[in-house]
Amino acid sequence: MAKTIDYGNLMHDAMRGLIRKVLDGVAKDGLPGDHHFFITFDTMHPDVELADWLSDRYPEEMTIVIQHWFDNLDVTDDGVAITLNFGDSPEPLYIPYDAIRTFVDPSVEFGLRFETQDYDVEEMEGDEIPHDAEVKSFERKDETDTSGTATDGPKEAEIVSLDKFRK
Repeated sequence: MAKTIDYGNLMHDAMRGLIRKVLDGVAKDGLPGDHHFFITFDTMHPDVELADWLSDRYPEEMTIVIQHWFDNLDVTDDGVAITLNFGDSPEPLYIPYDAIRTFVDPSVEFGLRFETQDYDVEEMEGDEIPHDAEVKSFERKDETDTSGTATDGPKEAEIVSLDKFRK
């Protein structure tokens, strides 16, 4: 039995399960309403599959948009396969959930960010154990600030780290 409960990895698994469930619903029923997704992933992950010209163009990470045109969306327990249009050229992609760095649905101001670092939790103690999972909660700012003037700056994101909940 482990010395500690690895809440960071448990949270990552839960968040990836949420992504799988959302994409599975889209595969079955299509995108509802104004929903659309920005998914950033690690193109160097060993299980990512994409055309050579895409990996050459995006050697570290790539952000895809699932919105107007996509085809062959296939959601599995380990990842998602999809065909997207790149300059009038349909390209198949396979993205394992472990390669996903961010998942954002701007239509409802929801986002997840995964910090991917390797730690040997068994050899760490107490406060040394990092909890890298972060959940972004995007909140709309008021249309006017306290002085009554309109604000037209970008919306701010509140990032909630799991460290907040550690004792």
